[in-house]
Amino acid sequence: MAQTVRTPIELSTWEGEVPELTQELRRKWEILQRSIRDWRRVIVAYSGGVDSSLVLKVAYDVLGEDVLGVIADSPSLPREELQAALEVARHIGARVRIIETEELDNPAYAANPTNRCYFCKATLHDALWAIARAEGYRYILDGTNADDVGDYRPGQQAARERGVRSPLLEAGLTKADVRALARYLGLPNWNKPAMACLSSRVPYGTPITRQVLRQIETAEAALHRLGFTQCRVRHHGTVARIEVPLADFPRLLAVRERVIQAVRAAGYTYVTLDLAGFRSGSGNEVLAGALHDR
Repeated sequence: MAQTVRTPIELSTWEGEVPELTQELRRKWEILQRSIRDWRRVIVAYSGGVDSSLVLKVAYDVLGEDVLGVIADSPSLPREELQAALEVARHIGARVRIIETEELDNPAYAANPTNRCYFCKATLHDALWAIARAEGYRYILDGTNADDVGDYRPGQQAARERGVRSPLLEAGLTKADVRALARYLGLPNWNKPAMACLSSRVPYGTPITRQVLRQIETAEAALHRLGFTQCRVRHHGTVARIEVPLADFPRLLAVRERVIQAVRAAGYTYVTLDLAGFRSGSGNEVLAGALHDR
């Protein structure tokens, strides 16, 4: 069942001096605002990451109540990420609706092929267009930025096929631009680490189930409580392969017993540390060309 959350505007909790924008970034910001204003009434595919948060923020600034953020809730979305996304939306002041997507019910997705993300985004955008047609929204917007072009992202194909607009990409905003502008506009998650869905922790070809996703979420939540904000628990059956930045190795080893206990409690038998360290999109290293999609 869809749920609508109306979030009041709160004062920014930003502390410290915010650097001025460069002339080039101001130009891109103006293009972004102008494009969204011309679209008049939009839905933002909102995840709580910095990219979609910036789209929601700018859209709300120029369109007000004519923008709706929609969060796709499913077993692949950690509960703490859902709550964090709602907190950012509350800070922005925009309306946000939570819809339940059932991509796991699609055998093509659950089988976990290399183009798994295509089926996820197809499910999402079909649901968003159903809302748009029923409620008079003209466009669907996502958070794709200029640095995403060239990465291995099957989900972008699904978005293109369905006419989804990518205003950050169209304005030429890179990831660094996005973070700088988000910081300038006071978004509290401007420096939030990238957070791919839980299914990305499962090697291609290994079926995705709710139980597997719960295991991963429980293990990663335990690491977060131990202070490791940038981490992944890669699922290999009975083995959990932990990725943290190289700089965090000494700190993790200092609490090694607590890590082992927590990850085993999540359902794993063996707990390993990947000596290559944290790599966004390391699951794609098995693919020819090793193009990272996260």
